[in-house]
Amino acid sequence: MRTILFVLILSVTIVSCSSKAETKQKNSNAVPVRLAAITGDTSQNVINTSGLLSTEDEARLSFKIGGVIENVFADEGQYVKKGQLLAALKSAEIAAQSAQAQLAVEKAERDYQRALNLYKDSVATLEQLQNAKTGLDIARQSLQQVSFNQQHSRIYSPSDGLVVKKLLNAGEIAAPGSPVLIISSVSDKSRWIFTSSLSDQEWAVVETGNKAIVTVDAFPGKKFNAVVSRKALAADPVSGSFAVELQVDFGKERPAIGMFGKATIVPSKPLFGFSIPYEALLEANGKKGYVFVTNDRQKVQKAEVTIASIDNNHVYIKSGLENYRFVVVSGSPYLNNQSTIIVTE
Repeated sequence: MRTILFVLILSVTIVSCSSKAETKQKNSNAVPVRLAAITGDTSQNVINTSGLLSTEDEARLSFKIGGVIENVFADEGQYVKKGQLLAALKSAEIAAQSAQAQLAVEKAERDYQRALNLYKDSVATLEQLQNAKTGLDIARQSLQQVSFNQQHSRIYSPSDGLVVKKLLNAGEIAAPGSPVLIISSVSDKSRWIFTSSLSDQEWAVVETGNKAIVTVDAFPGKKFNAVVSRKALAADPVSGSFAVELQVDFGKERPAIGMFGKATIVPSKPLFGFSIPYEALLEANGKKGYVFVTNDRQKVQKAEVTIASIDNNHVYIKSGLENYRFVVVSGSPYLNNQSTIIVTE
């Protein structure tokens, strides 16, 4: 009996020691960290974004008829003058249509003259004469249509400006009305537009008429007043972001189309996001950054966040922390994804 009791006590002791050893080993692998609770923040009431300059007068130039492009005489970024030839279709098919229409008119004229002579001799009826006249009118209208299309088989610049985008090249088939070139007009009266992309959350709080400040690298140290003039009603199918246009007052300065700039928009509604200590941010590349987060205070994972702005003490996070409770403030250099942690005060 004593032997059995001794064995039981020894077994319990061994299990207890083993459990303590495992716990000790587990704690020895844990990385000591400090945590901060993640809370919502609406104090960040500006939106920082970047974009490109263009003018309000933008034309998407195309051929009225379809055909094979013979040549495109302008390249992207090239300044063009009003009336300058920019592109042309191959003329063989168009010339054949024009000749065919001209021959149809000549035939209709002969038919009408024959019907008129027969009508005078009381051989042809009035209806036959009227039908011949109608056929002549139709042939003449067809010739006018072909001549009009022939004139629009070439694209000329409607104004002085810059070729923003070249969409088709020589040898490609252009459909009727399909844009070949996009041109922005440039003049002393041009209204300058700053185009940027916003997330759906930012788009929702921005309204037309909101004020903004725009800076351009070409004019260091200068700030230009701007106002939100247009919001896109559909997302870009590639990026998923929403385009927003700002009308910028450059005063006496003369910017160029395509210049890069940055804008600070003051929305009329508060922007909801998250505020975390500056020390919690691992790395940042533009608007993207990374932090270590946890929910159970035992294991961490690396999360990608979108940065709204940074000041001396805090980082304002636009998105990426919605499903987490805590962020690691110190101890991050020793962590990996799924690292075990021990929380220190």
